[in-house]
Amino acid sequence: MRHIFGPVPSRRLGRSLGVDLVPFKTCTYDCIYCQLGRTTSKTIERREWVPLDDVLAELKGKLATRPDYITLSGSGEPTLFSRLDELIASIRSMTDIPIAVLTNGSLLWQEAVRRQLMEAHLVIPSLDAGQADMFTAVNRPHEAITFDQILAGLIRFREEFGGEYWLEVFLLEGQTAVDTEIDRIVECVRRIRPDQVQLNTATRPTAEDYAVRVDRPRMAELATRFEPQAEVIADYRGVHAQSEFVVGREAVLEMIQRRPCSLGDIADGLSLHRNELIKHIEQLDAEGLLVKHFIGGKLFYSGRH
Repeated sequence: MRHIFGPVPSRRLGRSLGVDLVPFKTCTYDCIYCQLGRTTSKTIERREWVPLDDVLAELKGKLATRPDYITLSGSGEPTLFSRLDELIASIRSMTDIPIAVLTNGSLLWQEAVRRQLMEAHLVIPSLDAGQADMFTAVNRPHEAITFDQILAGLIRFREEFGGEYWLEVFLLEGQTAVDTEIDRIVECVRRIRPDQVQLNTATRPTAEDYAVRVDRPRMAELATRFEPQAEVIADYRGVHAQSEFVVGREAVLEMIQRRPCSLGDIADGLSLHRNELIKHIEQLDAEGLLVKHFIGGKLFYSGRH
């Protein structure tokens, strides 16, 4: 298993060097909008899913790339990794590159999880709904997680954490982007008090085809509902090409022009981490160079000839 991926271009974090701490699609949620597909291992079990020493050794070899952030994210929920505090402390002893944690926020109600994140420079949790029924419908959480828990955890973490705290709100047309739900989300955000709010929507293929993006004008209007005004981070244009990405992008295009492939097919065939691959897929989609097919409920890509 590859634990380190990138650096990949990120609208929020510049050149982000990703650290993957759990097996693919091991998560506390099974979000309908997930770009990596449906969760295959839904759990709240915290343990050392991958060897800490292996992660650190691989990371050390990538520090020369000098990313803007080292980002604990990957293809599952990073707070399921039980040695987060040791990992963060070790990274800080190796480099002055800031550490960001991208989390769904589902375990911040646990005191141990909050404590282990205290030395990160930036934490970006998510809040995708303003009440329990919508939370269940959109995030499809593990049965042990409730909306009241996650909201309390987000509020408590703000009280304890001294670093930068950004909150991502993922909106979907006809579900969370309706006025009544937005009002509930805004009230929750007022209680959480993050340093900033970032609005996102589905600009990539989603786990469920009924997870529909919100258009740009509506997102801009919804951003004004927040105080202070939220930032729209959804990338409707796709990822801009960077020289280090061109070769990978061309290899992906060549592969899917030969035959339809799933994300797993492409990742395995080209030895790419799925999160790197998503960036290439997003770019090819923005350029109109790929076609998406659902075959037996599974998403495949082919090249547009």
